[in-house]
Formats: sequence, structure tokens, C-alpha cells
Amino acid sequence: MATATTVKPLTAFGYVSFDVVGTLIDFEGAIKAGLAEIASKEGIDLDGEAALSVYRDARYDADAGKFPDDLGRCYGRIAAAFGLPDTPEYRQHMIDTVGEAQPFPDSVEALARLKSRYKLIAMTNARRWAFDKFAAKLGNPFWAGFTVDDMGTEKPDPAFFEQVFAHVAKDGGDKGDILHTAQSQYHDIGISRELGMTNAWIQRRHGQAGYGGTIEPKEFTEPDYHFHALSELADTVEEAFGA
Repeated sequence: MATATTVKPLTAFGYVSFDVVGTLIDFEGAIKAGLAEIASKEGIDLDGEAALSVYRDARYDADAGKFPDDLGRCYGRIAAAFGLPDTPEYRQHMIDTVGEAQPFPDSVEALARLKSRYKLIAMTNARRWAFDKFAAKLGNPFWAGFTVDDMGTEKPDPAFFEQVFAHVAKDGGDKGDILHTAQSQYHDIGISRELGMTNAWIQRRHGQAGYGGTIEPKEFTEPDYHFHALSELADTVEEAFGA
């Protein structure tokens, strides 16, 4: 699936910024895999989607920490909900598992194609130690990368985006030159619209109910571009450039 408004052609951008976790990296798959390993050891049946809902709710908490370190605390909530043992070892297992989350099958190839047309910018609420692992798995395609550790705040805080705009300005560009690409309506699509950016929604959970492990937005934002996979964006870009 690939739909778009006529707001701005893909040939008009010099930069593509990306949410990383959930858009390029399959963190939900990693959470479910880590929990499945624990549940198997303990002889407990576990519904992965139901566990993601508990994780999502835990991320609303006022004492939520930085990702993926906060997986330890969130595991405590999940363990209580499903009768799993809550041990330091299992908490660390979840942090480590999500820290080693893998790219979606199309991410590496699509990013390589997009890199040939644009300067790619990573904008992630993950900590630097985890982002460095994710970036390496993705083939280190980024012209610039910004983490929660670097910015001192998390998306959807406009201050996160403003610091990226300032960096791009040093390169001679502005926010109008950036296509912001993400799967999270809450963290990215809504705020990018409010800030006047053009956005592309990568609907990774198409065909699945609910928001999985991602915080649900108060309201849905109709994106400028809408794809079901990153490869669809790369295909559409190549068509736009006549490749």
C-alpha cells in the first residue's frame, strides 16, 4: 500500500528523518521473543500481544525510564500480570534482548536505497548505547543520529525536533527540507504535523489490531504519505526520481 497527498513531492527533500524503534527496528518482536523465552522456561503460556498492552500501559507511568533500560521495570509489570517470576536476571534479560532487537526485513535494503537520494537522520528515544547497536545492524546509513541521551528529552517534545532543525540549519537546510518518517502516531506523526513538517507514516502494524507496544495517540493524524513498509517508500522515491 502506498498513498500520498499532493502536499510536497518526494523529489523536493534533501533529508529524511526516521524514528528508529518500531519503524526500522522490530522492538515488539524482540519484547515478545524475550518474554517467550522466560515463559517457556517457567512453563507458562503467554499471549505476546496481551503482554505488549501491559508494556504500553507501563510506558505511560510517571516513573518510566529511558528505553530500553526501562524494560526491566516494565517486565515487573508484565510478570505480575501473567504470573511470571520477577527476578533481576529476567529483568536484565529483557533489557538485553530488546537492546539486540533486529531490523525489520526491509529496513537495511530500503535505507541503502534512500541514502543514495537523501541525507538520513535518526531521531530516537532510545539511549545511545542501544542506538549504536541498532545503527550497526542497519548498516550505519545515517548522516546524523540523535538519541534521548543527546537531546535530554524524548519525542514528542518539540524541543527534540527543534535541535534537529538547528543541526540541519548548519548544513544549509531547514525543516521544510526534511521528510519525517515514522510508525508512531503518538511520538512522531502528530507532532511533526504540528511543527509544519511533511511526514510519512510507516504503518508497521497494518492488519493488526491496536497500537501494540506504542503509546496510543489522543487522536489520529492523517499523514502526508502512508506506506505499509519502508520498502514502499523507497520504491515510491525511485519512481519519483524516475529511476
